[in-house]
Parts: sequence; C-alpha cells; structure tokens
Amino acid sequence: MPKFLLESTYTTDGAKGLATDGGSKRAEVARRAIEASGGRMESLFFSFGEYDTYAVCDMPDDKAAAALVIAIRAAGGVTTRITPVLTPEEVDDATRMKVGYQAPGK
Repeated sequence: MPKFLLESTYTTDGAKGLATDGGSKRAEVARRAIEASGGRMESLFFSFGEYDTYAVCDMPDDKAAAALVIAIRAAGGVTTRITPVLTPEEVDDATRMKVGYQAPGK
C-alpha cells in the first residue's frame, strides 16, 4: 500500500480537547480513523513545530487518503493535510524509469 504523511494542527477548540483527552486517546482516535479508511497507522508523533502531529500511514489509494482528510476536517478541531511519501526503494525504481523531458529554452 502507498505511504502517506498526515500532518495536523489543532485549532483552539482542538487543543482544549487534547488537554482533556490526552495524547494517547487522540492517537487511538487517529489510528481508528485511518483503519476505517482501509489504512494502517505506522507511527504518530506529537511535535512543537509547524504541525502538532505527524503520522505515517499506509493507505489503499489516493481516494482513501482524501476520504480520511475530508472526514477529519469536517469533524473540526484539527486542520490537516496528507502527502504521499516514497520509500528509498521506490525512489530507486523511479530513477531507473526513462522519462522524456526538455528544459525550458533548450
């Protein structure tokens, strides 16, 4: 299954909910949502950076990833984005593919 990076930031109300629920409960909620979309959560970390949480998950396809993000955003409390990520082996395979491309002005 393709891998995705799910980056989320709590809204003010979401941060209040996190303070009430705690991190373990919120991680479990994320895991269940990912699994309900047909995926599997590999890892989830809380952060003090640009995003409050980073989760790596396997999802069946782009449609399932989009459904997950739509459901999370529609529920409120969190803004989120999901980005496809590649393993080193997938990049190896990509570098072996011959693609015809010409730079502008060449």
